[in-house]
Order: sequence, then structure tokens, then C-alpha cells
Amino acid sequence: MVWAAPALAAVTLCLRVSTDPVKATAAALIVGAVLSNAEHPHLEALVCDLEPGTIPASHPNILEKLKLCPGLAGVQQDALNALLLSGDTAYGDPSSWDVQTLQDLGPLVLALNQTTLSLVAEAAREGFRRSIAAAYISQGRSQREKSLMLLRALAAASAASQPRLQRSADRCQSKPITASNIEDIILLFLPDDFNQLDLDQLDLCLSNDVLVDNLEVVLELPLTTEANLVLKKKVDEFFKGSGIPEEKLRHLGTLSRLYTEQEISQWQVTSSDTLSALLSNSGGKWNDSQVQQLLSRYLALGGSLTGPLLQEIGGRRLCNLQEEQIQQIPAAAIGTAGQLDISSCSQSKKDQLYRKAREAFASLASTPGSYYCQIKPYLGGAPAEDLKNLANAGVAINMDLGTFLALNPEELQKLSVIDVKHLLGENLSELKEHEHEPLVVSWVQQQSQQELDCVLNIGLQGGRVPEPAQPTSNGNTNLQPEPGSGSRLCSCLALLLAAAVGSVLLGGLL
Repeated sequence: MVWAAPALAAVTLCLRVSTDPVKATAAALIVGAVLSNAEHPHLEALVCDLEPGTIPASHPNILEKLKLCPGLAGVQQDALNALLLSGDTAYGDPSSWDVQTLQDLGPLVLALNQTTLSLVAEAAREGFRRSIAAAYISQGRSQREKSLMLLRALAAASAASQPRLQRSADRCQSKPITASNIEDIILLFLPDDFNQLDLDQLDLCLSNDVLVDNLEVVLELPLTTEANLVLKKKVDEFFKGSGIPEEKLRHLGTLSRLYTEQEISQWQVTSSDTLSALLSNSGGKWNDSQVQQLLSRYLALGGSLTGPLLQEIGGRRLCNLQEEQIQQIPAAAIGTAGQLDISSCSQSKKDQLYRKAREAFASLASTPGSYYCQIKPYLGGAPAEDLKNLANAGVAINMDLGTFLALNPEELQKLSVIDVKHLLGENLSELKEHEHEPLVVSWVQQQSQQELDCVLNIGLQGGRVPEPAQPTSNGNTNLQPEPGSGSRLCSCLALLLAAAVGSVLLGGLL
């Protein structure tokens, strides 16, 4: 049936544009009848584009085709529910559904509305909720989001069909949570549906020892900050007096972010593995003051900062360390830390880190290009002597303006026009775009305008201009070029200019 796909597409188009209800109904019946039993892939793809009015008028087998759709629009979902509520499908009336029926609906279950769900027996809903909760921990992120959406919908349906009972705040009102039913935490304490009684029940139904023994699993569950505070309290109670052992610190995850700087200062963080686990982004965002305390505690207990740890810490937080702590960082760690952004460091800390980087990459010094690529993030602490050596290494490094403008201002002023030309290389023209930067203005003012014009030739203005040549006591004009002139061409031009000025002056004297 080569004609089937284009013909059906035409019918579908007619359905969309038709304002005649008779024609629309006829088109719906044609589309529904053909698509419901279609095996051709082109025809199946058209199912996902069906107008809402087409779905209830279709053959009940249309549901199996709709399962293949990546998602249904809101009006399509309404039409799907209307078809299911009719009971005229392979699934029967919603009131007869069991757990298996809900599972058989597959992705269509995500489209069920409260009206449909409320007709499902409570036992079936509860069994389905438990099956979702049991699978949650092993699911990926996108699937977890769908699971939570389903759990919220099922919880809302249960709440609508039977009012929530007032629960006692002094005893667990459900089955106690153990290692075998740890996922029940989701069912009892669904995110966005917490109140104080829920928090009390979490405290009462989950014992401290079960929590500590299953900490990693529990923290995989989607809990609110308020719930995590309850968990933190329980962990602290369990280890009261002895402190949290290092092995458990590695698994604190999101709970670790709830501890104060004072509490962190008591942790036994002696292993780089423990520090790395605590710094992991999977646990959420730290405050800078917390990280500072964590690193201080680690270093105070004899820990050493490695390259991978420096990567996890990041340049900004590295800059928050004390100079004495930065001094403890081995040069080898800088060598394996990758590209750290230390722009927020004080100048003295940049100087410290540069010296360590220079030591770490010393073996690359004979290959200026590779050396520059590695030491680039730390050049803000480089002295002028090292910058001159880099500029005159015989290889164009083409320093970008961002790195150039981040150099130590005092050391930059010591660079000559030739030094800057060699450092920037093919990026020299960009210096003109930044001529109003205070750092550039200050450097330009210390250079000879003659050199700026002849050596750079990018239109920078504001350099030093030599005083006009003055006749000597014997009537001659001093034709010596200004010391430090950049090129032979400029010297020649200077001589010509001086000679011309001298001639004018001499003519005036005669």
C-alpha cells in the first residue's frame, strides 16, 4: 500500500483544517480505523499528531500506538482519559484495574488524570506506588523525574478519595522503616508534601541505626532540606560523644552541607579520598566558609593537596586559603591540577602559586609554546624578568589580552615595547582596543611615542615625546637619537627630523 501514508496524511490534514463537523467526524473515523491496525512505520508516526477528537473515535487498539509517542499534548491526554473512562478498551473500566493493569499501560500512565486515578482501587494504587518506589534508586535522572510525577499524582488521588487522617506525633503510624523497605520513605514523605507531622513520623519511623547503616541509599531519595535536617539530627545522635567516623563522613552527601564551620572543625578528615568525596558536586553546593574550614581541618591533620583535589576545590576557593596553607601545596600538585582560575587571588598569593607552577613545569622550559600553555593561568604572579625571557624565547606565544591584562601591574610596567610586541604576537592589534584600560594607559605613558609608532604601529597615543633638539654651544644641533629607540628605521626618521629642526633653528640664528 504505497499510497497509504500520503493518503492518510491528506485525510489527517483535512481533519485539522475542516470546520464541518460531519467531515471532521468522518475523517476521524478513517484515521482511527486505519492507524489502529497499521503496521507501516510511516502510519504509526502519524498517531502522535492526531487531533484530540480523533482518539476517542478510534479503534481501542490506538492505545498501543500512542505508547510509542514521546509525549502527548494536554488536550491529547484529556482525550486519552476519555477513551479509558469509557471502559471500551482492552484494559477495561478503571475501577477494575490492578497493579498489573497500571504497569501494562506503560508510558500512558503518565497521562492519567485525577478523575481516572481516583476510580482505581486504593489497593492497586498503593501496590503500584510501592513498585515505583522500589525501582526509584536504580533509575536514571530523567526516569526518576517521571517516577516522582507519578508518585505525586497517585498520592493526590489517594488524598482526594480518602481524607488524610490526623496522625499521632508520638509514635510511628506506619510500618517501621528497615533496610528491606527503605524506599517507603518516598511513600511516606514525598517531596513538596511535607508538614511537621510528616517530619515527626520520619523521625519516629526511621531508627538511627537503620539510617546510619543505609545512609547512602537514603540520601539517594528525593528529600527536602527539612527532612535532611531530621536525618542530620539522627546521625549526630547516633555518633554523639565519639564523632562521625571518617568512613561515614565520605557518605554524608547532601547532609554534609548542613553542618556549621564549628562542627566541620571537629571532623576527622585525614584522607584525600574523604576530602574528595565531601567536595563532590553530587552532594550539592557548599558555602565558601564551609570549604575553607574543611580544607583547614584537612591540612591541620597532615593532609596534602593533590592535583585532582585542587581541581575539585577550584581556583576561587584556593584563593581563600591562607598564604601559609598555600605554601604547603606541593609543586607537583600544581602540575596536575589543570587550568585553575586564580584571578581572585591577592597578588602575593598569585606570586606564590606562580613560583610553584614555574617549578612544576620547569621541564617544559625548552619548548616555549608548551611551557606557556601550561603556565598561562599563573602568569599573574610572574616577575618581569620571566616575562622578558618568555617574550624573547624565539617562539611566538601569542598571549591573549585577557592574560596580558591580568599580569602583575608593577611587573608589566617594566616591559619594553619590543617585549610586549613579542608577547602578544598576532594578538598585538587587540591592544589598541584596550588602550583606555588603566594598566595599558600607565604602560604607554612610560614608553617612547616614537617606539610605539614605529615598533607597534597600531595607533597607541600618550607615550613620551622627546624635547625638540636644541643647538649646542658651537652652533651645531645635537642629532643623537633618543636612548632606547626601537628600530633602525625609527632612528633614521629621528635623525632626519632632528636635522630638519636643526636647519630651521640654524637659519633663524643666521
